[in-house]
Amino acid sequence: MLLNRKNSFATVREIRTKVTTYLGAGAIDKIDDILAVLKGRGINAVLCVTGGHSYKLTGAWDKVSAAAEKHGIEIALYNKVTPNPTTDAVDEAAACGKAINAGAVITIGGGSPIDCGKGAAVLLANPEYTGEDVFCSRVTPDKAVPIVAINLTHGTGSEVNRFAVATVTKLKFKPAIALDCIYPTYSIDDPALMTGLSPHQTLYVSIDAVNHCVEAATTTCTNPYAIMLAEEAISTVYRNLPRAMAHPDELGTRGELAYAAMLAGVSFDNGMLHLTHALEHPLSGAKPSLSHGLGLAMLLPAVIEEIYPSCAQVMAYILKSIVPGLAGMPDEAHKVALAVQQWIFGLGVTEKLEDLGFSEDDVEMLCDLVEQTPSLSGLVSLAPVKADRAMIARIYSNSLHPMI
Repeated sequence: MLLNRKNSFATVREIRTKVTTYLGAGAIDKIDDILAVLKGRGINAVLCVTGGHSYKLTGAWDKVSAAAEKHGIEIALYNKVTPNPTTDAVDEAAACGKAINAGAVITIGGGSPIDCGKGAAVLLANPEYTGEDVFCSRVTPDKAVPIVAINLTHGTGSEVNRFAVATVTKLKFKPAIALDCIYPTYSIDDPALMTGLSPHQTLYVSIDAVNHCVEAATTTCTNPYAIMLAEEAISTVYRNLPRAMAHPDELGTRGELAYAAMLAGVSFDNGMLHLTHALEHPLSGAKPSLSHGLGLAMLLPAVIEEIYPSCAQVMAYILKSIVPGLAGMPDEAHKVALAVQQWIFGLGVTEKLEDLGFSEDDVEMLCDLVEQTPSLSGLVSLAPVKADRAMIARIYSNSLHPMI
């Protein structure tokens, strides 16, 4: 448990997982200490990877640029990352860093800039590689330049783990990589930087965190630590997400959601992921404008119905805040799937795949992408059930419209 809940986020506290994370209102000020450490290691230039607007609107850029100037560190700014970043963007960002001989990467943003920055950090340390080489797993890098992740959303988890995702546009592939060398050295989760998230972003990123937990707690390689973190993260999202929607500027509530997302990121760093993420990647790979969190929200109920019988007790435990009173029996699967769907709908996320333009005619194509995209078969293999093509097709079909 994290101290005295909401009031605790008024103080910056250091949380150590594999990554040193600064969590709390005002944590962005830690960038001064971080850049002092990098300078002490002989790093005189850094690449900053971010999107087009939020890095400035939140004030994070002002803090980073001021600290860099203070310590005599040159910054190359790459601010062209879009949602669902591509391997082309990874290559472009790395080229920007190479031009000033950047010895580290600072990312400012949610999962997309962090993931793009992780890819660029690999290329800076391995200039013979391309983004496509790395994300299509043609190579297995064991080194990257240091990464500092300044997180602007409460959902990604990427700021505390070894995962990154990028789309190979020409192939409609959206593979994931898991490399020890891309753990950030430092990360910053400052709820004061997150109050500008739109209502939709607030919902989507928090639902992403819940998905991380459901999958991490139920893979074939999960562990008690991942399960414990999953339960705490889900219950924290459940308690705080409605209040964040009603009071978006309330730092304590945003802090709770940032805390939950961080726990979820560590949970899936330990337990890995499986079906919901494996099946969402083809959706946003085919439609890059689709929010990752929305794609997950549309798939989650159908995934729960398929996996619940094989891990009913764990699912009943981690979902007890959303669906109280479960006995952890296999025959509860449909009841739980409907209850989770109702929770998502109750938050205002009512879209299903057919609302995004997908139809039954697309199911075979999506199944092909699950099978063909590098890394996704590995995620599917970690599901607690034997997830053959027929099951994957059934999940897509059952996600086209509301379950009844």
